Order: sequence, then C-alpha cells, then structure tokens
Amino acid sequence: MQFTAKQISEIVNGSIEGNENVVVSRVEKIEEAGNEGLTFLANPKYESYLYTTGAAIVIINNDQVVETPINPTLIRVKNAYTAITLLLDQYNKFRFHKTGIEEPSFIHPSVVLGKDVYVGAFTYIGEGVKIGDNVRVYPQVYIGDQVTIGSGTILFPGVKVYHDCLLGKNVVIHSGAVIGSDGFGFAPQEDGTYRKISQIGNVLIEDDVEIGANTTIDRATMGHTIIRKGVKLDNLIQLAHNVEVGEHSVIAAQTGISGSTKIGKHVILGGQVGVVGHITIADGSQIQAQSGINRSIEDPGLKWAGTPASQFQNQMRTQVVLQRLPDLERRLDQLEKLIAQLKEEKGSY
Repeated sequence: MQFTAKQISEIVNGSIEGNENVVVSRVEKIEEAGNEGLTFLANPKYESYLYTTGAAIVIINNDQVVETPINPTLIRVKNAYTAITLLLDQYNKFRFHKTGIEEPSFIHPSVVLGKDVYVGAFTYIGEGVKIGDNVRVYPQVYIGDQVTIGSGTILFPGVKVYHDCLLGKNVVIHSGAVIGSDGFGFAPQEDGTYRKISQIGNVLIEDDVEIGANTTIDRATMGHTIIRKGVKLDNLIQLAHNVEVGEHSVIAAQTGISGSTKIGKHVILGGQVGVVGHITIADGSQIQAQSGINRSIEDPGLKWAGTPASQFQNQMRTQVVLQRLPDLERRLDQLEKLIAQLKEEKGSY
C-alpha cells in the first residue's frame, strides 16, 4: 500500500511543507526509517533524528521548530502522536480488510451471515450462529452452536468461542484466546474425589472490547460471565466463571481473577495481579503489578499494592522499613552485646 503526503495530510488534517506528491509505503521509527518510510516526532528526546532520518515524510507538531534544512517532507499537525495513531488505525483497516468465504471451511446451513463477512480457511461455524456485518473470522477459528457475534468484530487465527456465547460490536479477540470454556467447578465427595459441576451459563462480551492472545474467559456456572463495554484485556489472562469486569477497565498480562468477583468501572490491574473469588473491587481502583487482593475494595479511586494488598502509600512506607531491616538487626545485635557486657561488669563488683 502506498500513500502520498497529500493523502496523509487529508486524513490527519495537517499542513504540508515540501513535496505533496512524495510516496510512502510503510510506517517506521524515526531513527530507522528508509526512503519510503513515514515516521513522526512527538517526543523531544528524538528531535536530533529529525535532521538525520531517511524517512520520506515526518509528521511533527505545529509548534516544532526546524533549525536547519531537512530532506523529508513535513506534515504539521496539532498532535503528532494522535495523528500517527489515527494513521496506524487506517493502515490496519486496509491491511486486514478481507471479505468472502475461504475453502475448506464448515458453515452450518442455519448460520446467518451479515454483509461483507470474511471467513478464513479451516474455520468451523456451528448451528444457529448469527454473525453481523463486516465481521472478520480468520483461519482456524472455532465458533460453537448458538453464538452471536456483533458487526465489526474481528476473531484472529485460532480463536475458540464455545456455544451460546454473545459477542458485541467491534470486539477484537487475538489468537489463541478461548471464550466460554468450562468454569473450574468441582464438588468434593465423601470418598475424597471431586464431582464436576456442569457449567450451563455463558460469556457475554459487550461492544468495543479487546482481548489479548491466549487469554481465557470461563463460562458461568449459571447466568453470565460479563465483560462490559470498552474493557481491554492483555495476553495470558484468566477470568473465572461468573466474573464481571466493569466498563473501560484495563487488565495487564498474567492476571488471574477467581470466580464470581466483580470488578468495577475504570479499574486498572497491573501484570500478575491475583484476585480471590466472591469479592468486589470499587470503581477507579488501581492495583500495582504482582499484588494479591484477598478482600473487597469498597472505596473508589484508590491505589493498592503488595500481597496482601494495602493502600499504595502504606505499602511504600512498609517497603522503606523492610529495606532498613538488615541495619536494624545489626543495631539490635550490638545492643544485646552491650547489655550483656554491662550485666557482666555489674556482676563483677
């Protein structure tokens, strides 16, 4: 794909300084860009590369001062970082746009397909599935019976969506993710064995959710496991049965959330956070990476850290004290020796 400076300026609402007909075919970092590369400058730390880059076009902020003549064509915008984000989004839309049904694939006769749907080779789509307009299902995806998928949703290669799950509009699910696998439900028996509890619920994913590679979301025992609108999930996350994640919350990689826990709106969970089951986490909570949450968080908008987690400032003070422990131990040892010496001297009189 190739774009001229004029075309790019129209997309980002920018002004051109230089050749409006210069062509680029790829987006690159400013320090590595070649002669058909498009790049941007938003961070002053990289300003020196503006004068050495091999890029054909550089997007810069309106207030960026250019001190010496440079070779690239410049496109000035209000915010270079926002502009490049918009361009990358457009680039991906062109790059990943596909339509039609590839063979071999299996689509049950009862399936309802919307307009401009793409289904990649070796895909299985079960009975009673409903797929909206402009959905893209890449190769080797499994979609179980009675699944509903909203318009504009993308399932990347190898995604598995079990039966009865409901996906909203503009959902993105990356490779290897599993939606609707059985929740971890086993009842202990008198003889020490475990009896499986059938998981008859489903997973409900609302609009504009993105789910990272190899993330698993278990179906509910009864009712729904719910991922609300705008949630962003990183790779390698485990969400157990009947978990609910509130609108526009963000969860980083390797986090695990146990069953029936309710995460509020606009919550941020760092990487490798562990959350016990059957608790609630208040709206706007921020949990530092590797924290362990073993009880409900009821007050909204607070920061938490540590295992078991406590409020962030308290945890930081605890860390300071812990770093001083070796010195405190040394001083205590000296005091004990001094006390023993004084007792010995007193006893000699």
